Amino acid sequence: MGRGHCALARVAVIVRAPAAPLWWLGLLAAGIGAALPGLTGRRIGLLAGAALFLATATVAFTARRKRYAHLAGAASRAGKAVYLQDRAVTVRGWRRGRRWWLALAFPAAVASSLAAPGAAGLAMAGLGAGLWAKAQWLGGLERRTEALLWVRTEWAKGSPAGKQVRGYLTTGLAAGDAAPGGARRPRHPAGRTAAVSAAR
Repeated sequence: MGRGHCALARVAVIVRAPAAPLWWLGLLAAGIGAALPGLTGRRIGLLAGAALFLATATVAFTARRKRYAHLAGAASRAGKAVYLQDRAVTVRGWRRGRRWWLALAFPAAVASSLAAPGAAGLAMAGLGAGLWAKAQWLGGLERRTEALLWVRTEWAKGSPAGKQVRGYLTTGLAAGDAAPGGARRPRHPAGRTAAVSAAR
């Protein structure tokens, strides 16, 4: 595996992609909801929201971590013919494929504030926080092993740790245009396709 021509996306970037929209839309929905009295009242709604924030953040952070760790431990070195997908392309592809889900989740969270003000919005924000934390955890794995984790784009359409993912590929830390954990960094001067061999 890894010797033929294929496109690779960073695992941490895929995990991180929904974090920002969930975080900001969730906080916005919670802020709007806090302005509504709701059936439970603001205090109870926001306390419930705080509990949901912690619960959803924990679930998002811990979900499939053993699977990620197993795939990372069994990863093989990427070949020279692979194409490293830009961070922006990976993020845009994820968000474009789920734009309707995000578009519906926000008004649903605001509407739910008529019952419990701010609760659903804080739950959304918790999901975003948990996914961001998971991306940071993956970044820690990458730094410790001094290897970035990549997955074939056709395998990662559902999840970068789903059953359809047969394995991860690795490159050196300098490959691609995203730092360990999936954050932005300056574009690698060697270019995207040549970055694999340059980073070894």
